[in-house]
This record gives sequence, C-alpha cells and structure tokens, in this order.
Amino acid sequence: MPDAHLYLGVTAIVASPAMRLVMALTERVARTSATVLVTGETGSGKEIVARAIHHYSLRTNRPWVDFSCAALPEHLVESELFGHEKGAFSGAETAKAGLFELAHTGTLFLDEIGELEPRMQVKLLRVLDGVPYYRVGGQKKVAVDARIVAATNQNLEDAVQRRQFRSDLFYRLNQCRIRVPPLRERRDDIVPIAEYFLRQHARQATFSGEAKTALERYHWPGNVRELRNVVTAALVDARNYQVTLEDLPPLEGAPVRGPAESDLGEVEREAILAALHRTSGHHQKAADLLGISRRTLTRKLKLYRTLGEEDSDDVD
Repeated sequence: MPDAHLYLGVTAIVASPAMRLVMALTERVARTSATVLVTGETGSGKEIVARAIHHYSLRTNRPWVDFSCAALPEHLVESELFGHEKGAFSGAETAKAGLFELAHTGTLFLDEIGELEPRMQVKLLRVLDGVPYYRVGGQKKVAVDARIVAATNQNLEDAVQRRQFRSDLFYRLNQCRIRVPPLRERRDDIVPIAEYFLRQHARQATFSGEAKTALERYHWPGNVRELRNVVTAALVDARNYQVTLEDLPPLEGAPVRGPAESDLGEVEREAILAALHRTSGHHQKAADLLGISRRTLTRKLKLYRTLGEEDSDDVD
C-alpha cells in the first residue's frame, strides 16, 4: 500500500522502494543542520522533498520560505532575496525585508539554483558563510539564521566545469545531496499518484486495467507534472467515472523496464516532438502537455538543433 504524507500542505504519495529510500534519507538529513542540494528532473518531486526536510527538521515550527531563482531578472532577484530600503531604486516606495529575513530561524528553499546569475552566486555564498549583508540601498548590515535547501534539474558539476556555476558555491550547497529519481525509475509510484490526482477531481473515479498498464509503460519525460496533466485531460473524456485506455492521450511507450540512458534520451526527444506535433508547434501548449517549463522545452530544442534536428515553428 502506498504511504501518503502531508508536507506543508502538499501531499506526497510514496509506494516504490526507490522513493521510500529517498524519504528515509530525507528524514535523516532533516535532523541535521546541513545545507541540502536536491537534484532531479523537472517535475520529479524535488519541492516535496524540500518541504519534507523542513517538516522533519528542528525548525518545523519556524518559517518556511520558497523562491524560484529563475522567476525574476537579476536585479529583482537581489531585492527579493536580500530586501531593499525606501528609494533604493525606481518604484521602491517603501522598505522591504528580503526572503532571507523572512526565513530567519526557519528554512529558505531556493528552487532552480542553477539559474542564479554569477554576481548573485557570489553574494549568496557570502551569506551562506554567515557574513552579514546589506539590503539593496541599505547602510545597516543584516544577519540571519536560515537553513538553505536548494534544488536543481541541472548537472551542477558540468556547470562548474563550464564556469557557469561557482565551484565554491557548489561545494557549500552540496553538504548533503538527495537525488529524486524520475518517475520512469519508480514505476510502482505511477498508478498510486495517478489515482490520487483522479480522486482530487472525482472521488468515485477509477482506471481500467488497460489504462493502468498504459500509464505504467509510459516513460513520463515530464514526470509527476505530466502525469497530473494526463489524468486531468483523461477524466474529461471518461464516461461513468472510469478512465479507459481510449480516454488517455496517445502515450508513446518506452520499454517497460530498464532502458539504457541513450534510449531514454531518444525517448525524451520523440515525446517532445510528438507533443509539438499534437499542439501544431505551439511551444507553451507542448510544455504544458509534457508537464515541463517552456524554458526547459526551449533548451531541449536548441540541443536537438545542434544535433541536426528540426523543430516546429513557434506559433505563440
């Protein structure tokens, strides 16, 4: 039977041995004071692991603050993280505390840490080393005590080699690492998670046996996010609250067990191109269908062009 846990308002469904090991490690790491780097593909569940770290930590009753490092341009990222004083820049009509201050004595979750610009990497490193900082436009230093949990879908070791990510910051973040396996590596989780999403829309709804088999066979390049989108779309077409194989969108299947890494890359490419075909080349709709960000889709398409692939025109 799958386990269901609630972490800061988000439900985690855990059935596979792989994810049970991940969550056991998460609980052990949470009770230390170490900085944690959570790695894994987009949509695999990194934020749930980060929330579980705070839930199991000694800071569980203290603030939880989360921030996506890719959500804002660099100058706004600095203001958001470190705060600003009144008049620091155009539009700064009042002083504002940064997220580090809001997370004082608690946990600050920095998602997509690999997207952080070099100048901000330097400032973040100093704060992680315990150095007080200034708000933007400020003259008084601020000292905070916030545990940092960072997450990325990038290979930061490669980014360090390419000089796109500071090695000293990487080592500082990587005190403890938790890798969240993609959904294709924990197939025992697929149906329980899909059933959870299904019950959110209609408690009496079920999957047919063939539908469950199809879900388990698919490679899920968009991981849990894609699974959620597929379940929602399938329920719209279902009759009598049973989702059948015919109700599911086309799921180009990968081998059921243990595909090689090179095969996975080819499967991912085919899934992305198939999504673009189904959305008539619309990048945002294709990204939504796959359960990935448009930025990730764009990055993949650039890679395919480098390898000689042709992608569909963006019709946004």
